[in-house]
Amino acid sequence: MRTIIWFLYFWIYLLLLIPTMKKAQNLMAEGKREELDALLCQKVPTWASALMKLAGVQVQVEGRENIPSQPAVFVSNHQGYFDIPVLLTALDKPHPLVAKESIKKLPLIRQWMELLGCVFIDRDNARQAVTALNTAAQALREQQRSFIIFPEGTRSRGRQVGEFKSGGFRVALKNKAPIVPVAIEGTYQAMEAHHMWIHPAQVKVRILPAVYTQNLTPEEGKTIGEIVRQRIVEAKEEMETVPA
Repeated sequence: MRTIIWFLYFWIYLLLLIPTMKKAQNLMAEGKREELDALLCQKVPTWASALMKLAGVQVQVEGRENIPSQPAVFVSNHQGYFDIPVLLTALDKPHPLVAKESIKKLPLIRQWMELLGCVFIDRDNARQAVTALNTAAQALREQQRSFIIFPEGTRSRGRQVGEFKSGGFRVALKNKAPIVPVAIEGTYQAMEAHHMWIHPAQVKVRILPAVYTQNLTPEEGKTIGEIVRQRIVEAKEEMETVPA
């Protein structure tokens, strides 16, 4: 029953937000970026928080003091679908994501993600993937936008952390922007561990100190993905052993 109620709320809330979405689209068309950002900072976390509350997902966040004042690339492991609402509320404000191309097929979700500035990537199309990452890099440089990236490319559906693909790190390296590792533990318990039926879950988020890229050598840049992954793995192992 919880799952049915959750999905009904998910879509009904989006339908009720259509007038607000139209207002946001008008602000974007008129180039009123500050007003648009203020509106998104109000509506997006409210929606994401309500989804987690309804699902019974409780989130404990550590390390917000590690978020740089300058635009950054937040790099997180990816356990489940709830990673997205968790990160939309756990950071200093909602940031755009580098997301899978398939999400563009979801009505209303696509429009809100476009308003947020998300970039869609098709990992099966190398040319499109490069173009999408270049778009993210340009937005970070010219519009001073931070981005959230899941370099595993797909959900692990459990505690394991998969291999980190290198493409997303180029967004930071091209702009010499800080990379902020973010370790998530427990989101898979909300859905993926129960055959996609929603269950209450205790989620921990740890925002780790930034990795500053401006002085990295080309060789160090090649290994940055593994360095960040290892920091996330170590933080996750610590969180797994400490009670919520």
